[in-house]
Amino acid sequence: MNIFLWVIIIVAVVLLIVGGLMEAVRFLLWVGIVLAIIAIIVWLMRKISANKR
Repeated sequence: MNIFLWVIIIVAVVLLIVGGLMEAVRFLLWVGIVLAIIAIIVWLMRKISANKR
C-alpha cells in the first residue's frame, strides 16, 4: 500500500509539472504571435513612410 501511495504521488507531481509547462508554452506561443504581428505592422509602417520621402 505504501509503494502504491508513492507511485500515485509521483504521477500526480509529474502531471502537475507537465500541465503547468503546457500552459506556459501555450501562453508564450500567443505572446510570440502578437509580437510577430506588431513587428510586421511596424515594418510596414516604416516601409510606407520611407516611400513617401
